[in-house]
Amino acid sequence: MTVIVTDALDSSGQDRLRDAGHSIEVVPAGDRAALIDALPGASGLVVGADQTVDADVIDASDALAVIGVLGVDVTNVDVEAATDRGVLVTTAPRASVRAVAEFAVGMTFATARKIPQGHRRLRGGEWAKGPIIGHELDGKTLGVLGLDEVGQEIASRLAGLDMDVIAFDPGADDDQARRIGATLVDDLATVLETADILSVHEGRGEIPALDADDFDALAGGYLVDVTGGAAIDEPALADAVDDGVLEGAALDAFETTPLPADSPLREVENVITTPELATEARPAPTGAARRIAETVVDALAGERVPQALNTPSIPEDRYPTVEPYADLAETAGRIAVQLLAESADGITISFAGPVADEEIDIAAVAGLTGALDALGYDATDANAHAVAADAGVDVSVETASEAQDFRNLVTVTATADDESASVSGTQFADGESRIVRIADYRVEIVPYGTMMLVHNDDAPGVIGTIGTILGEHEVNIAGMFNSRETVGGDSLTVYNLDERPSDDLVSEILADDRVEDLDLVSLDL
Repeated sequence: MTVIVTDALDSSGQDRLRDAGHSIEVVPAGDRAALIDALPGASGLVVGADQTVDADVIDASDALAVIGVLGVDVTNVDVEAATDRGVLVTTAPRASVRAVAEFAVGMTFATARKIPQGHRRLRGGEWAKGPIIGHELDGKTLGVLGLDEVGQEIASRLAGLDMDVIAFDPGADDDQARRIGATLVDDLATVLETADILSVHEGRGEIPALDADDFDALAGGYLVDVTGGAAIDEPALADAVDDGVLEGAALDAFETTPLPADSPLREVENVITTPELATEARPAPTGAARRIAETVVDALAGERVPQALNTPSIPEDRYPTVEPYADLAETAGRIAVQLLAESADGITISFAGPVADEEIDIAAVAGLTGALDALGYDATDANAHAVAADAGVDVSVETASEAQDFRNLVTVTATADDESASVSGTQFADGESRIVRIADYRVEIVPYGTMMLVHNDDAPGVIGTIGTILGEHEVNIAGMFNSRETVGGDSLTVYNLDERPSDDLVSEILADDRVEDLDLVSLDL
């Protein structure tokens, strides 16, 4: 495919795109006319934060699938216009996480060692070491309030500096905390009473507000907040530091921005304030360039971009758990709508088992996108819900805590008037995904290529006859599974075929009185 990049993307990013087999055309950053001239037929676009990408630019290519933006600021991109056209918009998420985490670590050192205070006093003519001696971090306890990606990153980095790390987040689990060297505790009070430094972040669950009582519980410690992960009583924080209840605080996020001139935070020496600098770092050119290029490569390969700005997002550490069910939902959606005799007017995506407690929006939209794509609509994860609404397709998502017969189950049901088709899949313990139920039939199918589903009498010789017909037409069977409701009753046989059978072949199978009906499903749409 063709990817247009501005010269803001350095050679490492360009090389990554070429290594994936894409052709690259470089245009000068800021040259709108050159960009529009280059875009017709292009599938990808990578720009810096200084390149405006409005609706007219997006419309210049009728094949555009993804826009990658270097850095974390995307105010230069008309995300709404991109979404309307089904174009993904993404940044280099891990690069921005690292940038914010680095800033948080810096603020932690700055407040604990009182670095800005020393600078200010020295600039003011003082050589005053005694009053501004801080604390070493070695052996101290870091309390992390909110285990979002930045919280995890700072916890991992400071654990590597021999700090003990405890964390509180109602939506996190022990395995998640353990991976970053932290101990998860059950309540905020334990963190406040134990921590020497409290780092505040967004959480998987709801993060409580912090007030004067909380600062009393943190007595003798420090507070660092660079992300605005919790509501903080700023006057109470200023009083706590000014009165010596807390040793200090460092903030880059505030209730009101810019920070008002009369904010008490401005008046307390041991409160460090910065004007929302955490996300403003100039990205490391090579790392950010390769990262955004890899994201664009994934998008062009049809893979999901779990942190695109205009699709449901999911923390990167949770995506491996949800990804197989997103793939299953997409596949089940494709199969279900093809089993209907007419276009679907309703799609229901259901999740049962522990996976239902995960952030499943990205898997749900995958199921919808697969169904709509199989119906012939030009849908992507970015615009699937809008496409469904325009097409008059009702969409619902359901969850259940337990799955019948399986640990986890994802089911897509397509409806049209009084007809319905339901397909379920799961992931086995060996990491293999299978379709395990079609309507009321238990099956175990590897979703692959062309699937031929035959309803027939459960009688000797039927499968042999069908196999013979396929062989005579030189259509190879890659796999097969037979399911029956009762002995001698109805049977469903699913054949994985290496190629789609001809109409003549299908007619020959249907001519057998023991065959009730036959459906062909393609997963290579």
